[in-house]
Amino acid sequence: MRAGTCKSCGAAIVWIPTPGGKAMPCDAAPAYYIAKPKSGSKRIVTPNGEVLACEYTEDPHRATGTGFIPHWATCPQADRHRRRKNG
Repeated sequence: MRAGTCKSCGAAIVWIPTPGGKAMPCDAAPAYYIAKPKSGSKRIVTPNGEVLACEYTEDPHRATGTGFIPHWATCPQADRHRRRKNG
């Protein structure tokens, strides 16, 4: 995991390698989450790079674990970086 800064909004981010070999930009502060594989409306990136469906929580006693929120979910400039699908 390497640290950096978002070029659009200036927020602190970390780059987490995914199992597929790509690096995903995430918010630098870790977040507690409750895993909800079938119904979670949010996403979390685990320290080993897995992306899980979840809900965020502030309560560490209810949490499934700690991970990182993908920066595209919080960056006010995220649309500038989305790749367009051909077709």
